[in-house]
This record gives sequence, structure tokens and C-alpha cells, in this order.
Amino acid sequence: MFTSSTRDVPDPRRVPRHVAIIMDGNGRWAKMRLLPRIAGHRKGVEAVRATVRAAIEEGVEFLTLFAFSSENWRRPAEEVSLLMELFGRALEQEVAKLHANGIRLRVIGDTSRFDRRIRELVAAGETLTAGNSRLTLTIAANYGGRWDVAQAARAYFAAHPEGLAPGAAMNPEGLEPYLSTAYAPEPDLFIRTGGEQRISNFLLWQLAYSELYFTDLLWPDFDAAALRAAIASFGERERRFGQTGDQVHTGDA
Repeated sequence: MFTSSTRDVPDPRRVPRHVAIIMDGNGRWAKMRLLPRIAGHRKGVEAVRATVRAAIEEGVEFLTLFAFSSENWRRPAEEVSLLMELFGRALEQEVAKLHANGIRLRVIGDTSRFDRRIRELVAAGETLTAGNSRLTLTIAANYGGRWDVAQAARAYFAAHPEGLAPGAAMNPEGLEPYLSTAYAPEPDLFIRTGGEQRISNFLLWQLAYSELYFTDLLWPDFDAAALRAAIASFGERERRFGQTGDQVHTGDA
């Protein structure tokens, strides 16, 4: 498990170890072209492939993509059904390629709501790629940041019932081993495409000290050049983690 940036200051880096992305704009991309929304989602899968390749080229070690939020069930039933079909097909077609390229697949979120076929594909994909280390690709599916904190708290108190005693104190970092991303460092860089500037219940705990980057590009148009631009912006920022600028420059903690 990785330590918290609220407690330990990470080593400065020009390239983020962990990039998290909200892939927004598939539907609008399709609408602008007078296409059904699902066409935008299919095009978005191509952008995922390009982004994974670019992340490896840039030296990113962890890439987390928000594919389907816990709030997306509110969309029209037909679109949700097509999204589930697309997710299942992507798992069937892409996992072997990920494995061949040394990429580890993780899926986070409440997968219990998915049908058995998708759950089995997720489990098989995670098992097949478990030993890979070139890049860890995490897909957040039926995920919500509040859900993540709540399930972590349930797991924590199940393991530490003494924490429920009156007057018992709880160190916030005690929750970290139970978060769904406990296997990864906190995201250094958060990217959202599509022009919106909010985090939409994504990795609420983990984004505490992430650098935020917003682009008007719709997700299907996001490519290697767009990722490089985001990483270049990250590399120009001074990350202080509560310190002064002088401390950062001199290395005095």
C-alpha cells in the first residue's frame, strides 16, 4: 500500500506516476456528427487504446479511467444497456492485448450490479494480468467516490471493531488500506475532457493533492498529443503539499 500525500511528501517528478481521467464528451462528439450516442462511446474506446499507449511512452505507471459512474444508471435504459454491451465486448477483445503488452488490469467499483458475464470477464482479466508491471490500467465502473469511502469505512470497522467504542479515535490514514485503489499511489494528475470543470464523485479521497487539468477536447478526440500537453502542464507546476515554496526549492521539509 502507498502512503498518503497528506502525511508524506512524494518525491518531485516531471512525469506523474499516476494519471486519473474522466473521459467526458462521447455523446456530444456523436451528436455533433449527427450520430447515435453509442457511436461516440465506440469511438471513445479507440481513444482509450491511444491513451494507454501514450501513457506507457511517457513513463506513467498507473492510469485510472472513469468509465461508468454510479450515477450513470440514471441515463436512458437503452443507452445503459448498450454501454454494458460495449464494456463486455471491450473486455473480451482487449484483455489478451493488455496481457501481451505487460499491462495489469484492475476494475474498481461496485461490480455486483453487473450481469454475471461481465463479472466473470472482469475476474478473468484481473487474474490473467495480475503479474504484469509495465502499466496498471484501472477501470472505474459503477464507481463513486462516496461509495468508495463508505465501503472502506465498513471494512475498517469490521477489522477494527474497537474503533466503534465511545471516545475511540480514528486516524484518517487508517482508512487507506481499505480504499479500492490501495494498490496504487494517489493520482498526481487528474484530467477531465469535455470542457466541464468538476470531479463528479470520482476518487474523492485520493484526489486530495492531485493537480487538476481540464481540456475542452471531447474524449474521442483525446490522443497522445493531448496527454503530452497535460503532462507538460503538470511538469511546470510547483507541488508544495502544505510546505512553503522556499522549502520545496531547498528540500527542507
